[in-house]
Amino acid sequence: MLLRPVVIVAVSSCLLSVMRAGTARPNGGCDLSRSLQREIATKYPGRKVVTLPDLGEDDRGFFQKDHGNACPGLTKVDFYGDGKPTLALVLIPRDGAKGKADLVVAHQVGRNWKVVLLDTAEGPPVPVVWSQPPGKYRDVDGKREIRAARPVIVFTGYESWAIVYAWTGKSVSKVWIAD
Repeated sequence: MLLRPVVIVAVSSCLLSVMRAGTARPNGGCDLSRSLQREIATKYPGRKVVTLPDLGEDDRGFFQKDHGNACPGLTKVDFYGDGKPTLALVLIPRDGAKGKADLVVAHQVGRNWKVVLLDTAEGPPVPVVWSQPPGKYRDVDGKREIRAARPVIVFTGYESWAIVYAWTGKSVSKVWIAD
């Protein structure tokens, strides 16, 4: 009789572990909704969102220092200021080949996603993306400044370059904040 409660506890523990593993986000929050996955697969076949393992050891450390285990290739941002779901994504070749990285903005309008290419980066390092609050952003030369009224997108190749993108209400402006 004593064996039966032990078996029940053991089975319950195993089931709880499986359930927790099932709810964990294996890609560090890099998963996209099915509708956005379809849109990205159609417009950017053979591409995937940058994940922590895609980064070099140093770059992974830099990113995690500021952003923890967030996804380095995806950030939520109210870029257009309309409160609608909007994501900035860094897409790289799915096969792991070194190549260009695309920075795209995916904006959900109704049931559809509008995906726009903002920029492309060639070669190493693998770039990352995050958002920053509205404000003033000055270029590396101090000659140009963006006064962003909405959150901005920061596209960075660690120890190499960083670019800020802001929506002006009509178009996208950008400044190089590191080079």
